[in-house]
Amino acid sequence: MEKIEHTTVATNGINMHVASIGTGPVVLFLHGFPELWYSWRHQLLYLSSLGYRCIAPDLRGYGDTDAPPSPASYSAFHIVGDLVALLDQLGIEQVFLVGHDWGAMMAWYFCWFRPDRIKAVINLSVPFLPRNPALDFADGFRALFGNDYYFCRFQEPGEAEEDFACVDTAMLMKKFFSLFGPNPLMIPKEVGARGLPTPDALPSWLSEEDINYYATKFKQTGFTGGLNYYRASHLNWELTAPWTGSQIKVPAKFIVGDQDIVYNIPGVKEYISDGGFKRDVPCLQDVVLMEGVFHFINQEKADEISAHIYEFINKF
Repeated sequence: MEKIEHTTVATNGINMHVASIGTGPVVLFLHGFPELWYSWRHQLLYLSSLGYRCIAPDLRGYGDTDAPPSPASYSAFHIVGDLVALLDQLGIEQVFLVGHDWGAMMAWYFCWFRPDRIKAVINLSVPFLPRNPALDFADGFRALFGNDYYFCRFQEPGEAEEDFACVDTAMLMKKFFSLFGPNPLMIPKEVGARGLPTPDALPSWLSEEDINYYATKFKQTGFTGGLNYYRASHLNWELTAPWTGSQIKVPAKFIVGDQDIVYNIPGVKEYISDGGFKRDVPCLQDVVLMEGVFHFINQEKADEISAHIYEFINKF
């Protein structure tokens, strides 16, 4: 871990913290919520040892990267803009792109907006979800699960932050990393984050040291930056209207655990297996379903995920 270099890069009007290691073709890693560059620690070490230059930023709003306060500063155009500017600043023309959770969502947007910068994409947990011209994600989830569903609960600025403040940050991280699948994550307003189940023990893939790293950073920054990705979902829906019905035309691989919260949303399994996903991502070359695996797949099954990434990008 001490071989990983940490730098700050001025990009798209913000300062972005970037972790990097290795030399060779570039692999760019995009983390999700509530995470940091650190979620890719295993993949950075694995792939750099095999001749790749691995780059994992703290995305806008997270860790040691700037966090503008307004949800309107977290559209997919802002996030992809940050990443294009990062590549420009580093003098990198094209990358292999790897995303998880919100990072996977942003990776799909990156492929949609600037396919010329992506050699191939490997996304974890979140398949490409085509724009529904009738309703945005929050409205769709509200119709499926009601207002207590976490995605809906996170919409109101300040509300989730106030709720999270009632729980010790390290304990909150333990709760989050033990949740997200397979059942819908509900956070009723009257009990809030305090009512989320507290794990008896950490999962085997997570140490107290890991929890403390996340907790220290989120204590410093709060959660507003990460929550603003959820709050910008309607803005993304509005701004991506011109892309309705357009395909992702980048070579792609998708990996998901069968216990993942996203995989178990009604309709997602069928979309992946019955041809919808392949229709929208015609260069989708491989779908890997990992049995008994939950949401934080890049940490839970670190070596397998690293090997899957290497096997795919090594073809190009």
